[in-house]
Amino acid sequence: MEIQKLNTDIPFDIIAQDKSGTTILLVEVKARHLAGKQHKDWFIEKVKSYLQAANTEIPFAMLVDFEDIQIFRCDGTDLSEPVSYIKTAPVLSHYETRYGEIRIFHHYLEGLVEAWLSDLAYHWKSQTPPASQQLAEVGLLQQIEDGTTYSGIALSGETVY
Repeated sequence: MEIQKLNTDIPFDIIAQDKSGTTILLVEVKARHLAGKQHKDWFIEKVKSYLQAANTEIPFAMLVDFEDIQIFRCDGTDLSEPVSYIKTAPVLSHYETRYGEIRIFHHYLEGLVEAWLSDLAYHWKSQTPPASQQLAEVGLLQQIEDGTTYSGIALSGETVY
């Protein structure tokens, strides 16, 4: 599957595409708790500036830390507040039963988030993955089903396969 061609570098930890290959979600993962408004504001500004520079529309962005998953709608609505808050532990403990008991570094946390997103797309682990209802309520679940996720890449002006 081809990653949607964008006009500028967009370094996010994970991207998700729908079944037609259109990018629908940008995900930033932070392996620490992001207390305070400045982290959310930093993320919002990062998303806004990259979408503007890329001259593209991507409907959702997600900020994940050890405690919270925040989902933002980027489709021209007010990006300043999340449309959904989800606690991280109940979601990711489904993929790592020792979540909250062991030390988790950035790449492992990123892998757990990608496993969850892949489970939402393909139901490889569960028929109803954690937080499916919350994602359905904001319209993200319907877009991610049968889609693809990519991690550890920076999107650039080149097409990547």
